[in-house]
Amino acid sequence: MSTATYTVSGMTCQHCVASVTEEIGEIAGVTGVDVDLASGAVTVTSETEITDDAVRDAVVEAGYEVVAA
Repeated sequence: MSTATYTVSGMTCQHCVASVTEEIGEIAGVTGVDVDLASGAVTVTSETEITDDAVRDAVVEAGYEVVAA
């Protein structure tokens, strides 16, 4: 089990949280996505190691930006 936390900018509402959660959740091996709207922290839990690039791509697909990993 692997866990990584990222800071995502641009999220302003629960719809934003849902979009980011859905896109990251589609990455193979991801078992959980926890988004804290107030801080922009996104914690990704996975069965195997997930690359930062895969998470960044998913966040961009949702319309947001990873500003720290």
